[in-house]
Amino acid sequence: QVQVVESGGGLVQPGGSLRLSCAASGSNFVIYDMEWYRQAPGKQRELVAAIDSGGVTNYADVGKGRFTISRDNAKNTVYLQMNSLKPEDTAVYYCRIVAGTTIRRYQYWGQGTQVTVSS
Repeated sequence: QVQVVESGGGLVQPGGSLRLSCAASGSNFVIYDMEWYRQAPGKQRELVAAIDSGGVTNYADVGKGRFTISRDNAKNTVYLQMNSLKPEDTAVYYCRIVAGTTIRRYQYWGQGTQVTVSS
């Protein structure tokens, strides 16, 4: 079993920055993909950014040029640096971890962290 905990959300003014963190813990697992999603009120959850075990990144249009995803494999942690934040970035941000063994992989979600962009 893997536990996933996000942190770093909060209230920020438009144009500001936030850095989200997501730490995975447990035993006897290997982390493959690490991803950030977000869900705004009344909208579906959407992918924001992803990074695989080799460090290859992928960004949805919502974050291109403003968001940067990175990971620290020694800490089993993924980060999302968000710059030039806009009110439309307001959402609950979730971390999804794909982890397991070479035989079977599972997905694990965190509880989410609220990001509010407002003046």
